[in-house]
Amino acid sequence: MAAVLLIDDDVELAGMLADYLRRDGFTVTLAHDGESGVQAALSGQFAIAVLDVMMPGISGIEALRRIRAASRLPVLMLTARGDDMDRIVGLELGADDYVPKPCLPRELAARLRAILRRGVANADPQAEIAVGPLSLQPAQRRAYWRGQAVELTSTEFNLLEVLARHAGRTVAKDDLSQQALGRPLARYDRSIDVHLSSIRQKLGPLDDGRSPIQTVFRQGYQMIAC
Repeated sequence: MAAVLLIDDDVELAGMLADYLRRDGFTVTLAHDGESGVQAALSGQFAIAVLDVMMPGISGIEALRRIRAASRLPVLMLTARGDDMDRIVGLELGADDYVPKPCLPRELAARLRAILRRGVANADPQAEIAVGPLSLQPAQRRAYWRGQAVELTSTEFNLLEVLARHAGRTVAKDDLSQQALGRPLARYDRSIDVHLSSIRQKLGPLDDGRSPIQTVFRQGYQMIAC
């Protein structure tokens, strides 16, 4: 059973979600403020964390910032419905996915399983992938650019791996969403764009100044094969 850390100051809602997740096969630990949530998230006892954005004291955004400074623990954010800014900031800081509140417990469980499934699938031994100055070790989930380690979130690694395996070919955004995020691409969903923007910043340019990941207008994205 996957160990889930649920960080939300709404005691009643958190309890309801925890009850559902437990019935669905997860083990769940609750934290009701950002301070204790960050401490628990960095304890190494959990497979994934669910983090509410709107909390008193340390907000979910600040809690995510502190978690990402020290850990690659997968994090799913709970955001206010329609608040695109919180979603974009969370993704830029390294959140793996988000679910708008109020959410259906069944959707939350499905999103958690999708994130965890990707991690398990990518943990199997696989050959190294090399594309120009990029080197990926899927078994260890490690990435190197010009020989230097690149710190990627779980979702960023998934996206980069999909593009690297299809280097020189355009990958549609919906295919990227299905393969890397484990879900269909929703209308107006900008999460892939935000994740790829972060990856580009972390990798840097090719020798000719181009980004290694190119946007193909109205089609998707392509990693330059070089």
